[in-house]
Amino acid sequence: MSNYDQNLATSDAIAVDAGLRGYMLRIYNYMAAGVGLTAVVAWLTYQLTGPALLQSPLMWVFILAPLALVFFISARINTLSAATARLLFFIYAALVGVSLSILLHIYTSASITRVFFIAAAMFGALSVFGYTTRRDLSGLGTFLFMGLIGVIIASLVNLFLQSSGLDWLISVVGVGVFAGLTAYDTQRIKAMYDSGDDETSAGRKSVISALSLYLNFINLFMMLLRLAGSRR
Repeated sequence: MSNYDQNLATSDAIAVDAGLRGYMLRIYNYMAAGVGLTAVVAWLTYQLTGPALLQSPLMWVFILAPLALVFFISARINTLSAATARLLFFIYAALVGVSLSILLHIYTSASITRVFFIAAAMFGALSVFGYTTRRDLSGLGTFLFMGLIGVIIASLVNLFLQSSGLDWLISVVGVGVFAGLTAYDTQRIKAMYDSGDDETSAGRKSVISALSLYLNFINLFMMLLRLAGSRR
């Protein structure tokens, strides 16, 4: 009887592990597709519009629209269908691509490519750490959130001060904050997995989780670019 119970427990563990792997793979696929879409849209915007869009008031629409959309997705994720949430995520990624096309006017293509791969390597390593570590990272959540608020406030202040020293400090702290959030969010997302979820619930969780990881990667990349990017 005990052997039967052990075999049953082992079978359940294997099923959960397979389900968790599939769940995480879907999230990473969405996140990677979003990053790829952002990169393609940024490059196409840069090629097709040149500096005209950068100098147009319309650019503010593309800067502020993604912010509004990410708040909408986060607030309504429990009422959206999985397909609608996924569509909105990719629309968001495309809008971010338009706004990030400004980076191609500021930094050289070579340095953007170099920093992108550095950010990807860092993100991958930190996400693997968050997934595999047995250390509970939940205690970092409040600390990282406070750091994020500090980075946002300091960035807004520096829009008026235009201090290169403060900009450097914001970038350094930002790298630390988004590096920590990558590991923290990966562990949190893993803990959210429930083998009993139906397809709609699992789909919603996949989209909102992919959005969290996408934001961490994009912000980590931008902070690193401010530190190590070569300006034109």
